Amino acid sequence: MPAPFLRPSAFFAAALASLASSRENLPISGSFPRVFAFVLAAVLALCSCSLKTSPPDGRGNALFQPLERFGAFPLSRDEARSVAGRMSPFLRNERSMRALSVALERSAAHVSARPPGALALSMPGLDLTYGELGATLARLRALAPQLAAHPELLASEFRWHRLGPDFLFTGYYEPTLRAGREKSAARPHPLYKPPPDLRKGVPYHTRRDIDRKGVLAGRGLEIAWVESETEAFFLHIQGSGRLLFEDGSVRHVLYADKNNRPYVPIGRVLRDRGLLPEDGVNMPAIRAWLLANPDKRGELFDANPAYVFFRLAGQGPVGAMGKVLTPYVSVAVDTSVLPFGTALFSILPLPDGQGRDAPFYGLVLPQDRGGAIRGRRADLFCGAGEEAGNTAGHLNAKGAVYVLIKR
Repeated sequence: MPAPFLRPSAFFAAALASLASSRENLPISGSFPRVFAFVLAAVLALCSCSLKTSPPDGRGNALFQPLERFGAFPLSRDEARSVAGRMSPFLRNERSMRALSVALERSAAHVSARPPGALALSMPGLDLTYGELGATLARLRALAPQLAAHPELLASEFRWHRLGPDFLFTGYYEPTLRAGREKSAARPHPLYKPPPDLRKGVPYHTRRDIDRKGVLAGRGLEIAWVESETEAFFLHIQGSGRLLFEDGSVRHVLYADKNNRPYVPIGRVLRDRGLLPEDGVNMPAIRAWLLANPDKRGELFDANPAYVFFRLAGQGPVGAMGKVLTPYVSVAVDTSVLPFGTALFSILPLPDGQGRDAPFYGLVLPQDRGGAIRGRRADLFCGAGEEAGNTAGHLNAKGAVYVLIKR
């Protein structure tokens, strides 16, 4: 089966064009032929470095060859077809395609509010305007009902560029917490709404001030009370969740604001203190450590001074784009790297929480961002529930990312 790689002819042509455009800046003496020969050798060496995608080995260990070069590298239709044709089976059904169509509509609504001619994405090998993003989303939405049976349409209808270097994929999900509307012995830990004296960009009270010293207590800012400080802490990390109240009602609890303090991952703190191994920092490992060391939980939580304030809502979770997120479609990104509205296809090993990986081939849409998402990283929204939590908690792997552009 053909596999995506950097076409030598395309790269060579781009290199020649770049060199020709810069010739006027070179010394007039015999420098140009020597530089030309050097660049030619370099180009040929680069072209020998394959970007091809390997068949998976059943554990997600050989999904693709790593890409470390910076830029956007075009694929041929055959190359794109070999990737698109492997779209994950759990995404190729009517329900998933309906969800994808809704997610595409949400991204399109965001893009439509931007000037069509404004530059949305720019990197070596690829410049895209918001108008091109909008046209791509519209075409994808029109094709969505057919993609389950004919994923190869993604190759015939769109141009593909692989982005380098590869992105680090992590995951997040929507936890469910048992909650009460009043404080009780069973539910002593508050979730707060934004205080009126909170100012944008101005550092506010730290987590230690709020949770240990109680500086916000008695101010009428509590929106709910939960059973576990650990679960409340992880709700802060995820940014949103569901509250199951005593009367059986369920409300979404969404991010509303923050205390403008730096986010410090407690997994990194545990690793740096030698309490977790370098290659064993994940959500289940962190939870296990907390369970085994209840007397040290508060001090560890306080090592992360960042604090999130919440609001209750009837639907969610809502990402930074202002739209409800879609499981296994929405990703949180650094929008200085990938703007909202970009249509992406990604390959990554998706963990099942039992030590196994399944190959994930699917369309994803940047629709969220977070304080910890910087650079070439994508945080995949995995949905709600225990299975989603297991997947999100174990996902920490490099993935191949392709930009799709309507032909």
